[in-house]
Amino acid sequence: MASYEIKKRMYINDAARIDGRVVIVTGCNTGIGKATVHELAERGGKIYMASRNEEATLQALNKIKESTKNEQLYFLKLDLASLDSVRDFSPFNRTTDGFELNFGVNHLGHFLLTNLLLDSLKAGAPSRIIIVSSALHKYANINRDDINCERDFPGTFKAYENSKLCNILFMRELSKRLEGTGVVCNALSPFLSDTDATRYLNSIQRFFFDILKKSFFYNSPEIGCQPIVMLAVEPSLSDVTGKYYVQFKVKEPTLRKQNYESWLWEKSEEMTKVFGK
Repeated sequence: MASYEIKKRMYINDAARIDGRVVIVTGCNTGIGKATVHELAERGGKIYMASRNEEATLQALNKIKESTKNEQLYFLKLDLASLDSVRDFSPFNRTTDGFELNFGVNHLGHFLLTNLLLDSLKAGAPSRIIIVSSALHKYANINRDDINCERDFPGTFKAYENSKLCNILFMRELSKRLEGTGVVCNALSPFLSDTDATRYLNSIQRFFFDILKKSFFYNSPEIGCQPIVMLAVEPSLSDVTGKYYVQFKVKEPTLRKQNYESWLWEKSEEMTKVFGK
């Protein structure tokens, strides 16, 4: 992989290839998502870059094509903030929606997308679902009576933390439901990396995050994507499911008695109408 210096990569099993395997990457025109596409394209994957920003994604796509010499990269329109867009991506009936941004994009959009793709994932097994959570899930405090923040918005940080806990709860429930299908599902917290995830913060919050990004705590997206690449291609993990990884190691998530997997699944079904309910 000549395009990355080995010293900047931490998962370096270059023998692990995915030639011809179909991969869908969301949030992929910048940051960790873009770096993930680059890594998987170099390993021979057929990559669908799913994003709402066609211009930016095509620019990233063309650069990755040029760098990796992999022509199997494609753009697909997808706005995870709109359930209509998710259904258009994996054609199903349309619906109207209005959800809190973090909860809607980080959880509900991916919940719906994953469920709409499950038949294809099972038909193409062995398949892998990788959910990017965050170490900030440990600070979550989900209000089950107001999960969509219709009565009380706890602030951007808390809403983000809650959505990242939803990612882990979704992974745990989904992995149980997929037992015996040949489809595995795991979640991870990546390295603290320089991404554009702070774009929804106010100017004061962004100012402090910009300072933090310049510190030695932050890594490049190329480093940040390495745990994702590992979960996507490592042969020894083909049967591993229902696990939460911090970088490259399995860790127990911090739920703080918020074992809401079944409840969250049922609530998400109701809110997305994924099965026509």
